[in-house]
Amino acid sequence: MRKNLLPQSRIFLSIFLLASTLGGTVFATPAEEAELEQLNNIEQELELQREWAKYRWGKSSSECYEKYWVNSCLKDARASYRKEIDPIREQEVALHEVQRKLRESLKNQEDIKRAVERASPEKAAERAANQSEYEQKQKDAAARAANLEQRRKGAPKRAQENKAGTQLD
Repeated sequence: MRKNLLPQSRIFLSIFLLASTLGGTVFATPAEEAELEQLNNIEQELELQREWAKYRWGKSSSECYEKYWVNSCLKDARASYRKEIDPIREQEVALHEVQRKLRESLKNQEDIKRAVERASPEKAAERAANQSEYEQKQKDAAARAANLEQRRKGAPKRAQENKAGTQLD
């Protein structure tokens, strides 16, 4: 148990330092992405610790069924598991809060970048060209539809003319 406490406290300390660093400063996007990657690695380590705690709990719980006082043993195994899992859970909550803030910051920066890109003269010219092309296609489609409708209206007359002109003896 003492072995697991040292990495947990180190992880908790790194999360705390990272959270306090991110408090009021704005990082460049690559730095934030690197921080997010580091937090994802810490999250994986915490998940591994959680899985090992769950494994030890399952093993001790299954051993309890070989004893006479099963309920008491299960209660002790559950208490031991909670002692192990509670600090991991606290670290995960702090970690997820920092990750949310980083992801929100990255999203905001991406939104700002898109807004600046949309406001550029090149994009405005491209949108205007796309709009005029779209309108031209709509006009062409309407003309084709009108032509097709006119041909459909004249189809019986043409069929009648074809019948009259192609009589075979």
